[in-house]
Amino acid sequence: MKTMTKNKNRKQSLVAYEKIYRKIITFEYKPGQYLEEKQLMDNLGIGRTPIREALLRLSTELLVQSQPQKGFIVQPITLRNTKSLFEALKIFESGIAVLAFREDATHCLSLMEKANKAFKKATERADVLGLVEANHEFHVNLARCSHNEYLVRGVREIRYMANRLSYLSYGRDTGSKVSLREHYSSVIRQHEGIMGAITEKDETRLKEVILEHIRVFQQRIIDYMAS
Repeated sequence: MKTMTKNKNRKQSLVAYEKIYRKIITFEYKPGQYLEEKQLMDNLGIGRTPIREALLRLSTELLVQSQPQKGFIVQPITLRNTKSLFEALKIFESGIAVLAFREDATHCLSLMEKANKAFKKATERADVLGLVEANHEFHVNLARCSHNEYLVRGVREIRYMANRLSYLSYGRDTGSKVSLREHYSSVIRQHEGIMGAITEKDETRLKEVILEHIRVFQQRIIDYMAS
């Protein structure tokens, strides 16, 4: 009976996490918004304990911020934390480029190809959340090419934070001269370039494409913030 109860609670916590996570990523819950537990319970139809556990998990991923005696707010988007996020992405994913060829990357490449196909399908449906999730999977599987669990964990957590910015990048006119359709095509090409460099074991090329991929993403966010 205890095992069944634990499993049920774990399942409810996961459901609560996924629902709140998606509302944060899609800006239904806006940066700086106070997340009141009772209101979340009413909106999501989920009990207090799973809601609290979900919020605690989201706080470890830096998507919500715990405030003593006040509860949780959605992590604000500031110039400072955005700059820090892109600096971390560059360091982590450049590190992957150094390690990607030490072991067989066949399985990782297969998963990256699958994610890129999902990205292409999401562009056809104009499914912005689908684009974000497919891109997330692509980059987590890129991290797996390093065969370094710490890098994988680090990239996954940074990408959780980056996904909110990805939603802006894929879902809105950011003020850039590049249209959304052109942007989607460039992301697909850059993903293909990353996979090609891994296949050819070209470390220099891999690092170049990864950094260019991040640069384009960063520029769209800068354009959005300036618009």
